[in-house]
Amino acid sequence: MTESATTVRAERRRATERAIHLAALRLTDAHGLDGFTVDELAAAAGVSRRTLFNYFPGKVDAVLGPEPELAEEVLAVFRAGGPTGRLADDLGTAARHVLSAQGLGREEIELGRRVLLREPRLLAAAHARFEDVAEDLAEHLLAREGADFGAERARLLLHVCVSLYDAALLVALRQPEPDVDLGEAFVASLQTLRELLA
Repeated sequence: MTESATTVRAERRRATERAIHLAALRLTDAHGLDGFTVDELAAAAGVSRRTLFNYFPGKVDAVLGPEPELAEEVLAVFRAGGPTGRLADDLGTAARHVLSAQGLGREEIELGRRVLLREPRLLAAAHARFEDVAEDLAEHLLAREGADFGAERARLLLHVCVSLYDAALLVALRQPEPDVDLGEAFVASLQTLRELLA
């Protein structure tokens, strides 16, 4: 398969994934998590039930959207101590890659915040997802910084990053532009925190 065919297929997959995620957010916002069926979600997204399950195992996962992924090349640079050699800057760079790659629009961000605050099961699922991601990231952080850095310090740092993500969401939602770059908003929040603690 050619590189352009692979790119087209990946773009089509992202578009379908986004359509399902956005439909799930809209339905949850309008009717609550229990107020619609998987069949109604598939119809709202314009896909078959089978296609929906090829992308997400259930409604909760569709509402939460795809799990964030850090590209292998970005992760390799981070584990090797790069790109700058300064941990805070490098965490910001990695977060920018993850958040910018998600390509979330204003509507998805607003709906996502609203439904998470209204649906305790979604909040619990998002928290569980974060814990899994945090454990993986803590391992990468310890591989980079060494075991002496400490697992508890790594987890604390990752919890600070989650707080910065929340702050970045608020900053991004206050922007008048329709397109939101959460990656840039995260880096700006990180910079503000560094200035406050300096």
